[in-house]
Amino acid sequence: MSKQKKIVFLTGTRADFGKLKSLIKITQESPKFNVQIFATGMHLDEKYGLTVNEIYKSGFNNIATFINHVGAEYMDRTLAKTIQGFSEYIANQNPDLIVVHGDRVEALAGAIVGSLNNILVAHIEGGEVSGTIDELIRHSVSKLSHLHLVSNDEAKKRLIQMGELKSSVYVIGSPDLDLMNPSKLPDLNLVKEYYDIPFKEFAIAMYHPVTTEFKNVKKQSKIFVDSLIASNKNYILIYPNNDLGTVEILQEYKRLESNSKFKIFPSLRFEYFLKLLSKSEFIIGNSSAGVREAPFYNVPTIDVGTRQNNRAKANTIINVLFDKKEILKSIDFCNTTKKNVVELHEFGKGNSDKLFCDLLASKTIWEVDCQKQFQDL
Repeated sequence: MSKQKKIVFLTGTRADFGKLKSLIKITQESPKFNVQIFATGMHLDEKYGLTVNEIYKSGFNNIATFINHVGAEYMDRTLAKTIQGFSEYIANQNPDLIVVHGDRVEALAGAIVGSLNNILVAHIEGGEVSGTIDELIRHSVSKLSHLHLVSNDEAKKRLIQMGELKSSVYVIGSPDLDLMNPSKLPDLNLVKEYYDIPFKEFAIAMYHPVTTEFKNVKKQSKIFVDSLIASNKNYILIYPNNDLGTVEILQEYKRLESNSKFKIFPSLRFEYFLKLLSKSEFIIGNSSAGVREAPFYNVPTIDVGTRQNNRAKANTIINVLFDKKEILKSIDFCNTTKKNVVELHEFGKGNSDKLFCDLLASKTIWEVDCQKQFQDL
């Protein structure tokens, strides 16, 4: 590979930036690549903590920003606006590769722009399942992408089942594991001081709207908040994603603002969040952190509702419906049961960044044809 390859990473949320961070770092440090970052979505929304500042603080270069949000109830309009903004950016940059992650509309926009402009698109963590509109978006991104960098063999199998070329799917693990090693995380006291957290013991609560269940979001979020209050635990509560239903959830959270048992944050720095999670009594809600990061630290998860359907496998995870009695019983169970030691191999070995960089340094992927063909089984 003689000349530098230009790579654009697209990030729209605190969560996908945490997944992409190690990949951005290793490629920006390599002389083989010209790495650009396109930051949009929740990163540019003050309501959610203006997390673009965390990208700047990470020491990365070449950061472009684009405001795409038009209101949580208009995911389709957000998609359209992102496509326009990213298309104009790409026309100026003319990259060799676009890297997107997961199942957000920003990733879908990136994949659409790339595929329609004959630019290679690499999709991180495709081939996975979830319990809401996110799954449809994730699979759509996969069908529009040319390279698939997945967490495990099960995800690879699904993509092949979806008609993707076997040779275009690479198992690199989940990139957030690159950052999760306890030795790489900040000191707990430093994190508590930074965020003014007074609790000696605490749990983490994260509840996102399920867009396909919008009609139930008011009732469900009330049950969730009622349960947290009734448990009489200390909670670090983090804002939901800015999807349809988030307004209703935040309305319920107003009941907690003067409650000393709760510290509420629009967002947390990823490594700081990981430290708090690793030291928490349990995590409750429906965040993917409960089925991914929490089991890595042997932290119990109370997974409420359907958002993570079919994703929860570790024996540290308790699945419950929106029932106050059942939620409180699960909290009591977490308090009285010793943590199980979980052996997790389904998300890689914490070396996704090196596998990613080695892949980009090879000739193989740059010879991939942008013209895709469905592969029959």
